Amino acid sequence: MELPRAPRINPSILAADFVNMQADLAKIATADFAHVDVMDNHFVPNLTFGPQMVERIQATSPIPLDVHLMITDPERWAPEYAEIGAASVTFHLEAADEPVALARRLRDIGSRAGVAVKPATPVESLFEVLDEFDQILVMTVEPGFGGQSFMPETMPKLRALAEEARRRGSRVWLQVDGGISDRTIEIASSAGADTFVAGSAVYGADDIEAAVTRLRDLARAASLEA
Repeated sequence: MELPRAPRINPSILAADFVNMQADLAKIATADFAHVDVMDNHFVPNLTFGPQMVERIQATSPIPLDVHLMITDPERWAPEYAEIGAASVTFHLEAADEPVALARRLRDIGSRAGVAVKPATPVESLFEVLDEFDQILVMTVEPGFGGQSFMPETMPKLRALAEEARRRGSRVWLQVDGGISDRTIEIASSAGADTFVAGSAVYGADDIEAAVTRLRDLARAASLEA
């Protein structure tokens, strides 16, 4: 029997102090990736970072960047984030004209290629192309803002992806983002997630390093019990 993969904790810097970004990045050095939400005020009703800011974050972060593009026209912009040096670049299925071709381009540049789906987007179209992606992000809130409540109704979709990945022997990472806390991380891990984006659960904690460790331990325990 294959042992579950070690869970990955990717703190969202959307919950960090933007004025003291370098210091807040240093606080998550024991995490796996720094999750960077890029929003363009078109695909989602919010505006955050652009390539220049992400390049500066890349230069100061002690851990690799996991860039999540909530933008229109990812075919045009996603490769730029890979060229900056982001370890992982995830674009939205709903925004991409040719998701497989874009994923291949990101891999050619040297980044891990991820695809994200909103809560209402079906995932069955991804079954036949699972291994074209390194990561599938199941949004557990509507994308656009931090601090929202976890949507348990997204878990059947996550389970379906996990079951299909097991059936095919795929090593794709299954990520969740939105409302991840001490309580909900166990729900998502039991459903098959192995990579977790957490914002306020990390940056809102008194001891950030301890929060990262606790979330990882809770996810690991839940995966073993599933």
